[in-house]
Amino acid sequence: MPIFVSSARIFLLTLLAMIAFAGNSLLCRLALKNTGIDAATFTAIRLVSGAMMLWLLTSVRRDERVGNGNWLSAFTLFAYAAGFSFAYLTLSAATGALLLFGAVQATMISYGIWKGERLHGLQLVGLAFAFCGLVGLMLPGISAPPLVGSILMLGAGVAWGVYSLRGRAGGAPIKVTTGNFLRAAPLAIVLCLLNPDRVLLDSAGTWYAACSGAFASGIGYAIWYTALPALRATHAATVQLSVPVLAALGGIVFLAEPITLRLVLASLVILGGIALVIVKRQRGENQRSQA
Repeated sequence: MPIFVSSARIFLLTLLAMIAFAGNSLLCRLALKNTGIDAATFTAIRLVSGAMMLWLLTSVRRDERVGNGNWLSAFTLFAYAAGFSFAYLTLSAATGALLLFGAVQATMISYGIWKGERLHGLQLVGLAFAFCGLVGLMLPGISAPPLVGSILMLGAGVAWGVYSLRGRAGGAPIKVTTGNFLRAAPLAIVLCLLNPDRVLLDSAGTWYAACSGAFASGIGYAIWYTALPALRATHAATVQLSVPVLAALGGIVFLAEPITLRLVLASLVILGGIALVIVKRQRGENQRSQA
């Protein structure tokens, strides 16, 4: 019975974290599509509210491990958040989440290759599938996503991938994330001040941005880091494949966004290819550790 309860708890925490991550896409798209808030202001409010929520969580949680964050990681966090917001001026929730996730995983896989990791067999097939899926999604056509928005989201994904890689250095994850949010928030405020004439505040948009920062980001990361130690590396990586799917479903329900055949096929090819690379890589690492 205790094992079942523990497994059910981890499943619930993981599901809530994935919903929160998908929620960031939905909240951002909702705000920029249906309210008057601008992308820079959304970014600033998201990072400030996220920093406040994370600071509150670290204040009430007891964790003896240290973790302060640093300015380089904070800049990559800011680059991700800004690119994410400006990309959603034109992208649908589903397309944005797919491009973001694909770029994050591509960045982390590329880093592994650069550090000497070699891909074999189905991993190479998976990587080729993912690349072909991305090319197919971006090819010109009626259902192709806007180019500028796509480039911005791919850049945001690369920034988040770099941020994730830097986060492997250790320390208390929530404390490190809090420190990085506290440093990134002023950068987002400066972005707003660089062009004050375009700063647009909207009550509904402000609430969406605050919810994105405090709940989908702050509490979402806290839930994820709580569940993460109980997940195998393979499971932790592959479960994130659900985020674009959840974002797509949310886009249909809350934004009445259409799902094109191109997006469905590209999603299957990209996410399936990435899954092959991740799962086969982790199995190889397990076999080496047991040898």
